[in-house]
Amino acid sequence: MNDPIVYLNGELTPLSEARVPVLDRGFIFGDGIYEVIPMYGRKAFRGQQHLARLFRSLKTISIPNPHNEAEWFALIERVVQANNLDDQMIYIQVTRGVAKRAHAFPKEVVPTVLIMTNPMVLPPASARENGVACVTMEDRRWLNCQIKSTSLLGNVLAAQFAAENEVTEAIQFRDGFLSEASSSNVWVVKDGKISAPPKDNLILEGIRYGLMEELCAGQGIALEARRIPRDEVFAADELFLSSASKEVLPVVTLDGKPIGSGKPGPVYAKVYAAYQAAKARL
Repeated sequence: MNDPIVYLNGELTPLSEARVPVLDRGFIFGDGIYEVIPMYGRKAFRGQQHLARLFRSLKTISIPNPHNEAEWFALIERVVQANNLDDQMIYIQVTRGVAKRAHAFPKEVVPTVLIMTNPMVLPPASARENGVACVTMEDRRWLNCQIKSTSLLGNVLAAQFAAENEVTEAIQFRDGFLSEASSSNVWVVKDGKISAPPKDNLILEGIRYGLMEELCAGQGIALEARRIPRDEVFAADELFLSSASKEVLPVVTLDGKPIGSGKPGPVYAKVYAAYQAAKARL
């Protein structure tokens, strides 16, 4: 994809020619919402759930939703068909729009809408077979993590911390309890049971959170949402991540210490297989 086609404010255009005014509040304040939808074989995976989260985030920060669900899917389809990719990651961004620089919400402003695509790049087979390493850090982000906001500096700093430590992710803790990684939800396995942080304002409820609940129910795996202290994470039998781009990915070392046997475990294997089966049903 040398120059993918994007949708911007009513028009399809090459990415290299897409332009947003410097007074767009997304650029000035990070005043916007985004969503990422995986497309397998040009079909949206959990598309309705992704759009429902987009709608919730827009409502939470009082940005008028410029389209209904059918219109959003039609716009996504235009971008998908304009690009020669079977497996894609569709990125949607909606900002409050262009207005004179002032912190309070402007009146009668039209939201900016961008839809673009990137090739689907999944973790290599070696990462799934051998697992990945992660580090821990204190969660210093704001207290509205449930909003999928474009104000991502905290996540950027966490991802950079992981990059500097040459690992896959930075797993964060707030006041000694697990929250999430820089761009992934985190799942803790002990005695065949999965635990995850509760769906509150301290994490972004990943679309794979709801999917995980469904997959576990189908596989007869117990799943509990609760506050998880740091020592339980290190004492886990298994640990894995989930996100649109990672799907599910096993973590075998944390801060240089092995998790469980130091190898991907049987619960991860069951969940990963169930995930692939869900994709195959598209």
